[in-house]
Amino acid sequence: MIIEEIVRDYLSKKLILTPVRLELPNNPPDIIVVLEKTGSNEVNHIKSATFAIQSYGKSMLDAMELNEQVKQAMKDIVELDQIGACNLNSDYNFTDTTTKKYRYQAVFDITHY
Repeated sequence: MIIEEIVRDYLSKKLILTPVRLELPNNPPDIIVVLEKTGSNEVNHIKSATFAIQSYGKSMLDAMELNEQVKQAMKDIVELDQIGACNLNSDYNFTDTTTKKYRYQAVFDITHY
């Protein structure tokens, strides 16, 4: 299984009431989490990946709260055998000015096998 699927499946189990997708659907719900792998590396057979995880909400507060849930869930992703480490790189307001959708983005560095 590739790392995108591992992270998506893990977050789907942790955020039971929130859809977690690898891309934004054509008609997205008001509240959704979208994953994007922005880079990767491999050194001595140890892989790493950088993920931008976007939390969309009906309001700025909804997006912020969902972002906090994502950050909390990602702290525990190391419980999976395939994950060696997960570190929050940054998180910030990332409201989409084109669609006027509220969102926050958290960036994680993940070491995986």
